[in-house]
Amino acid sequence: MSSLVWWRDAVIYQVYPRSFADADGDGMGDLRGITSRLDHLAELGVDALWMSPFYPSPQHDAGYDVADYRDVDPRFGTLDDFDALVAAAKARGLRVVVDLVPNHTSSDHAWFQEALAAGPGSRARERYHFRKGLGPDGEQPPNGWQSVFGGPAWTRVADDEWYLHLFDSSQPDLNWDLAEVRDMFTDVLRFWLDRGVDGFRVDVAHGLIKESGLPDWTEAQVPITSPGAEHRTPPMWDQDGVHDIYREWRRVLDSYDGDRMMVGEAWVSPAERMARYIRPDEMHQAFNFSYLMAPWTADDQRAAITESIEGVAPVGAACTWVLSNHDVVRHASRLGYEPGHSTQGGIGVGDPQPDEALGLRRARAATMLMLSLPGSAYLYQGEELGLPEHTTLPDEERQDPTWFRSKHEVRGRDGCRVPVPWEAAAPSFGFGPGAASWLPQPADWGRFAADAERGVPGSTLSLYTEALRLRRTYQLGRGVLVWNEGEDRVDFRNGGIRVITNFAQVPAPLPPGEVLLASGDLAADGSLPPDTTAWIRA
Repeated sequence: MSSLVWWRDAVIYQVYPRSFADADGDGMGDLRGITSRLDHLAELGVDALWMSPFYPSPQHDAGYDVADYRDVDPRFGTLDDFDALVAAAKARGLRVVVDLVPNHTSSDHAWFQEALAAGPGSRARERYHFRKGLGPDGEQPPNGWQSVFGGPAWTRVADDEWYLHLFDSSQPDLNWDLAEVRDMFTDVLRFWLDRGVDGFRVDVAHGLIKESGLPDWTEAQVPITSPGAEHRTPPMWDQDGVHDIYREWRRVLDSYDGDRMMVGEAWVSPAERMARYIRPDEMHQAFNFSYLMAPWTADDQRAAITESIEGVAPVGAACTWVLSNHDVVRHASRLGYEPGHSTQGGIGVGDPQPDEALGLRRARAATMLMLSLPGSAYLYQGEELGLPEHTTLPDEERQDPTWFRSKHEVRGRDGCRVPVPWEAAAPSFGFGPGAASWLPQPADWGRFAADAERGVPGSTLSLYTEALRLRRTYQLGRGVLVWNEGEDRVDFRNGGIRVITNFAQVPAPLPPGEVLLASGDLAADGSLPPDTTAWIRA
């Protein structure tokens, strides 16, 4: 595969449409709002934007419950707005990647409504996973599978059959053993490729195929799927049949000009299993969740980087690197705890609060470390401003289905989805012309606003902008790492740049050379403080 394709070392910026920018003042972000802020992305220096779902949806799971895969939800705009966004992005040298949600539809989708009306044994029900229940009257779910969002993965309908939903009950899983389902999504791919998109992020890429017969599984759902106590792969995840689907999709993408790409959200391990998704005839990339979840210690970071690079090498793929997204606690807050503290269920006002200053210092160091690695990097909207998690969001404002399905035990993902602050002195901090936003912003977020940080030396926005410029100048995304020895630090060369992150509790001396950039101020004697990364030209 050519080493010159754009996605192998691209920096791709995730836009969460509900929370990026609101043009019409209804409190929810939209496509015209995104278009109005594209200059920010161009000035930041990213290569592409990836948009989370904007399709027609009842929004039970923030758009990941899709009712129509070939249109735009009126809340976000129109297809004309989408076309204008793509044109405006390309005029600024930005590529566009869109989200694809193939594991499940919305319960409002025409297919599911037809299945409910058609009844047991119908062709319409074959598109999903309908089953009779267990027990004398079928009152028990067909098996013990659990929803990722909490509770059983089955819901009973009026005629007493049950349908499978690995997520919310409003998200019934499709039956990918059916050719009709596969044909529909091939048409969906072509619909958006014909409108000029450069690629797809594939949601729950490891979940489409279920083990034949849907055998029972009683182990808990875990973030990264690997063979469990029964020494077999969970029957709902990472089945071999998914690879036939992605080979077919790859042929579709390869029939278009312009190096169109796919990146998979596949929560699988070990690395050898992940590499199967990115073989030369399947997906181009897969998200590196093992790296995202690696604890903030020198040994864990070094191991995660090494295992990631070695894991994709046999299939000739490029690594991806990511620290935050719409499903996890923002790394500026996650790193404000000592290693070992779990934030998997979200953070609420009653939970132990992160150390904000420590979290931001480590987040800046982690970002510079990530951006120095070979491969492509994914940024989540607002992280370039140093945005923390909204950890004091009132419980009555929460909208994540995880919060409700867990009976208010799991805080969920709302804290990382709060709208972006653009202007310190404007209503809703410039998110939109109205004073309110769909999730309330913290009152002190004006200090993180883009206009308060732009051009300010030492600001997180300035750090990201300069790091991206240097990454491109020195082609770090196309480099090769050569490790240096050292305790309590990550230390390597990438081309002509030496990268050092200090994990010790005391400053560390730096080697000779010009410090091109550091994530924080150096000590008075020129040494590297704790939780700080430096790029040095030897």
